[in-house]
Amino acid sequence: MNKRMGVIAIVIKNRKVSSPRVNTILSEYGDIIIGRMGVPYKEKKLNVIALIVEANTDQIGAFTGKLGIIPQVEVKSILITK
Repeated sequence: MNKRMGVIAIVIKNRKVSSPRVNTILSEYGDIIIGRMGVPYKEKKLNVIALIVEANTDQIGAFTGKLGIIPQVEVKSILITK
């Protein structure tokens, strides 16, 4: 399959509960992550992670799917054509 680049936004609503599982999955898919930026949004009590990824659509779908089932976590992705 063809690889595509994309951006994945992860919003963590409860860091204490969700962060360990999120970090485990990020490590599991580390080979498709090109860049990562994490920002704590203290006023809203949220943590935001932005990822730049490159992989085929099946890998990206599996990755975002695993993240999306974690309680207190929201995930959105956008893929671009190379």
